[in-house]
Amino acid sequence: MAFAIIKTGGRQYRVAEGDTIDVDLLEAEAGKQIVLSDVLLHADGTNVTHGAPIDGARVTAEVVEQGKDKKVIAYKFRRRKGYHRTVGHRRKLTRLKIKSISVGGKKSAKKEAE
Repeated sequence: MAFAIIKTGGRQYRVAEGDTIDVDLLEAEAGKQIVLSDVLLHADGTNVTHGAPIDGARVTAEVVEQGKDKKVIAYKFRRRKGYHRTVGHRRKLTRLKIKSISVGGKKSAKKEAE
């Protein structure tokens, strides 16, 4: 099974065709296609290609939705001082569905079999 490791938003994700992932907010509307060109590694079962990033490698994904993550509560407290602060934070996310992985102009093995 072919997979790739991509980098977006300062994080790295292992993706394969058909996967759905949540990444940091991207400027794209729901239903639009986007191309991620920061592909750090591609493996198709027998061959492994890596680079920083790989030249000509692309991952095409469809934006499913824009949303927010679960709320994270940060609570600060100093004992015996009467000091406490509560702050909440929700990270903005983009949900992506991976459509295809291509390396150097050729599609991944799964796409060729179809």
